Amino acid sequence: MSAHEKINYIEFPVKNITATKVFFKEVFQWSFEDYGADYTAFLNAGIDGGFYKSDLVVSTERGSALVVFYSDDLESTEEKISHAGGEILAPIFDFPGGRRFHFADPNGNEFAVWSDKRQVVDAEE
Repeated sequence: MSAHEKINYIEFPVKNITATKVFFKEVFQWSFEDYGADYTAFLNAGIDGGFYKSDLVVSTERGSALVVFYSDDLESTEEKISHAGGEILAPIFDFPGGRRFHFADPNGNEFAVWSDKRQVVDAEE
């Protein structure tokens, strides 16, 4: 597939670049390349991009686009996000086509995670 006129890179504002790198590495296993004190690029995310130092945040409430991750195990991903210091903004809910939840990273940027997989319920419950 040609890269011509396709989305190639995405950037997000962050207040704390160090905390951002720790969070996304712990939860999603991203790697980073710093370009000075106020910018870091991320790799291994499905699309490359970066974080730049800013007091702004992205949120759907303010009209921002919503970046949505995919997970084979929604509950496990939600737990990892909470454990790493993310805030669950909307717990797992059903929508046509699957289930999802919304979270904020340690900077307050809003993201979502979705899955088309149903939760496996233990037969003893």
